[in-house]
Amino acid sequence: MRLWHYELTVPVGPMWAAFDERGRLRRLEFGSLDPRATMPVAPRSQREVYRYLVRQLEAYFDGTLRTFTVPLDPRGDEFQARVWDEVRTIPYGATLAEDDLAARLGGEEVRAPAVAALAANPIQILLPCHRVVGPGGGFPGYGIGSAVQEALVSRERGIPCAIRSR
Repeated sequence: MRLWHYELTVPVGPMWAAFDERGRLRRLEFGSLDPRATMPVAPRSQREVYRYLVRQLEAYFDGTLRTFTVPLDPRGDEFQARVWDEVRTIPYGATLAEDDLAARLGGEEVRAPAVAALAANPIQILLPCHRVVGPGGGFPGYGIGSAVQEALVSRERGIPCAIRSR
């Protein structure tokens, strides 16, 4: 299946998005797209869904959007899908400890695979893995970095979103 890539910038840094032929979001990741990646011109339907994503992200960072409605199609194995589904139940502005996530998924023996699934999240922000915190409420980063994770959680709690220099 063909994917169309776009680059965008949000208040916590650059991101890139990839949509499939049906206009479903397959990837949304922090960082810049590899300049060697092919970026075919998208048909109008993909440009519209991209603009829809941008409007929703703007509203999220403005604090006026709590639930995304962009069509998603994350790709992962069965366990990763379970983790991402569970993470989607964490309310906006709330956090869940890794231990509690593991308990919901079957117990301590799934904690390490669950943490790996958080780090493998292909649709960052919209699959809110940033809402899972480490031991003691810390921000392990899960593939996005601890500063970005902390900024996203803070934004959801009504604190202006910015990355602090460390």
